[in-house]
Amino acid sequence: MTGILPITLEDSTKIVQALLYSGKEYVCVMKLHGDAEEEQIKKVLLEFEDEIYQRPPLRSSVKRQLRTRRIYYVDYFEMNQRNVLFKVGCEGGTYIRKLCYDIGEILGVGAHMQELRRTRAGPFTENGNRKVTLHEVAYWFGEWKEKKEDQTLKKFIQPMENALALLPRIIVRDSAVDALCHGANLTAPGVLSMDSGITYDSIIAIFTLKGEAIALAKALQSTEEIVKLDHGTVATLQRVVMPRGTYPKVWRSSRKE
Repeated sequence: MTGILPITLEDSTKIVQALLYSGKEYVCVMKLHGDAEEEQIKKVLLEFEDEIYQRPPLRSSVKRQLRTRRIYYVDYFEMNQRNVLFKVGCEGGTYIRKLCYDIGEILGVGAHMQELRRTRAGPFTENGNRKVTLHEVAYWFGEWKEKKEDQTLKKFIQPMENALALLPRIIVRDSAVDALCHGANLTAPGVLSMDSGITYDSIIAIFTLKGEAIALAKALQSTEEIVKLDHGTVATLQRVVMPRGTYPKVWRSSRKE
């Protein structure tokens, strides 16, 4: 497989789960094991635009249990003999080689994944202006080792906030930041603003007014419900990404010192 591969460094590894479950896009060459009509192939591809059941293949890094994954779109490109080229947008954790196998079963001729290229992973796309090749990384890292100029690192290292661009976000008051860094759940008084579209049990990102990522959290209320609250917990923390002490402590501990 080739294409987009986000790589996290140091503290940014804490937000990997946001990338793992974010949407992906692939361009795939599927090899048919028998002859099939082009129109029939187009029709079968469209039938997979839905929530589908998948069991991970034998060679996989996860437990082989039946699970559901959503296919957002399947765009047919062209066919050359038994090679079918198409693009698929899907939920994170979808196995495209299993998708090819299932398509072959529906067609009745069998099929396998011949080639695969990932063109999008979360907010990072193949056409994005910040993508770099491994050759460029090696070159610029060599430049940095020689000159020790931080500006060189910025040519291939992005702020971790960029990886959270597609997650719904809640902006909090400065007075709430350090409490969150210590693991406190987010309550309504700490909320300043939020994106629309937040739903119960969805993963969200909590940010400061300056646009700094504080934590990943699970929403306990929808956007409409949070707006109406003046007290109570609105999200439970899943992963804190900001170091403690970045913002001053303005909260009181219940434990007497």
